Amino acid sequence: MNKKAPIQYINRSTGELQTETVMGNGALNFAYNTLLGRSLWGLLFNTGFLSKLMGWYYDSKLSHRAIKSLISLPGLQADEAEKNWQEYGAFNDFFTRKLKSGSRLAAPADDALCSPADGRVLIYPDVEPDIKVPVKGAVRSLENLCAMPIPMKKCSVAVIRLAPVDYHRYHYPCDCKNCGEAKKISGKYHSVNPIAFAKAPDLFVENTRVVTCLESKLFGKFYFIDVGAFGVGSIVNTSDSHEHQKFDEKGFFKFGGSTVILIMDAEKVRFDADLVKNSADNLETLIKAGEQIGKAIK
Repeated sequence: MNKKAPIQYINRSTGELQTETVMGNGALNFAYNTLLGRSLWGLLFNTGFLSKLMGWYYDSKLSHRAIKSLISLPGLQADEAEKNWQEYGAFNDFFTRKLKSGSRLAAPADDALCSPADGRVLIYPDVEPDIKVPVKGAVRSLENLCAMPIPMKKCSVAVIRLAPVDYHRYHYPCDCKNCGEAKKISGKYHSVNPIAFAKAPDLFVENTRVVTCLESKLFGKFYFIDVGAFGVGSIVNTSDSHEHQKFDEKGFFKFGGSTVILIMDAEKVRFDADLVKNSADNLETLIKAGEQIGKAIK
């Protein structure tokens, strides 16, 4: 097996280049970078069986001891959780933890677009909705991703990848309201780690996902996509209201790496210059839920 380059990203709060500690790195390399691993894709990723089995285990009391292994990973800040880790009954109870009040705050400016989640972001400005998703090697379009027509001439896209160490609840990025019912699209359960993209560049379009069309006075119509992944027992949308204030909770992911995608109107939003520059250099930027990632174009 060839040794793969480490996954690196820019920590926005410090400006430093950091190397990601990948939970299950050996298993990911086996699944995506060996002939035997790729021969097992049908079993591993094309059905939800293993992910559901893992979900059952991580919901059970049997998984409590796994919490200690998770909090030992670099980057996980267990002290932000609203309870001590030992008080959680099962691994997923901790994984989907709420945080202490004030741990994440929405960017205060009225015209600010907030990050909906903790994670590592890539920005793709000026993407036409009917051409391929802007991932190297992909052949499917943004409209394939949403499984519906997109009325915008040009889109600006934010892809926020959550790692297991991150806070796994996600939020509305601005004041907005639903345009209709959220659409669940059944699919595969590929990992969303960069290791997977080299072999499965269309995985966003192939994976199970939930697409919510939203509308904002400042940002117009946009799409919020929750992407499931290997090991994700479920995508849980907790909001049952029609209108939402900036940073209201939208939902959470159970165990596994997951992704939130925002598809915005390029004529309505300008993503922050540092995020655009890092993305152009093919570097993700580590951000926190609530912090500004863009501003409305007036």
